[in-house]
Amino acid sequence: MEPAEQIAEARETGDESFKNRAALGIAFMAMLLAITSLGGGNAAEDMANNNIHASDTWAFYQAKSIRQTTMRVAADGLEADLRANPSMPPEAREFVQKKMEEYRATAARYEDEPDPADPANPLKGEGRKQLTARARDYEAQRERAQRQDPNFDFAEALFQIAIVLASVSILAVSRLVLRVSLVVGAAATLLMLNGYFLFLPDLL
Repeated sequence: MEPAEQIAEARETGDESFKNRAALGIAFMAMLLAITSLGGGNAAEDMANNNIHASDTWAFYQAKSIRQTTMRVAADGLEADLRANPSMPPEAREFVQKKMEEYRATAARYEDEPDPADPANPLKGEGRKQLTARARDYEAQRERAQRQDPNFDFAEALFQIAIVLASVSILAVSRLVLRVSLVVGAAATLLMLNGYFLFLPDLL
């Protein structure tokens, strides 16, 4: 075989090997793109769901506050009646006293009403204290998802760009373009990982 033919064959073999590596890189980045898309979808869903849950919980808290205030006002009104009518018959006084205590007990229960099945868990129960903790927990989850989402969005865009560049590198048999593609893919991978784990929560 002539030296020129050997060089051409070696070059063709090298080009084929390069194309195979580039194709493998494209497949790997496509897999990472799918994982990123899944994470981005989950983050968007978490934002919407936790926002709804937080709003609903705060609305329940407001309703509970109104009922608690009503109970306290009613108890204060009964106490004022007792003081204003010292000659009230004993039976009536006892009835009013009992209702006043019931109203105040109900108002106290509205403030702190843990779940009987899990009293130690501050996120369960229906008292204002528990509702506040639950609403803030939903808000914290929503804010975490809000920080995750941009990472996934930018990672998806970069993975798509990297895949296009890798495809171009195969057509042009350009190792430089493939290197650029891999650098862009590496940046996308870092953003994807930050989206899942928030190593740098304020990166974007």
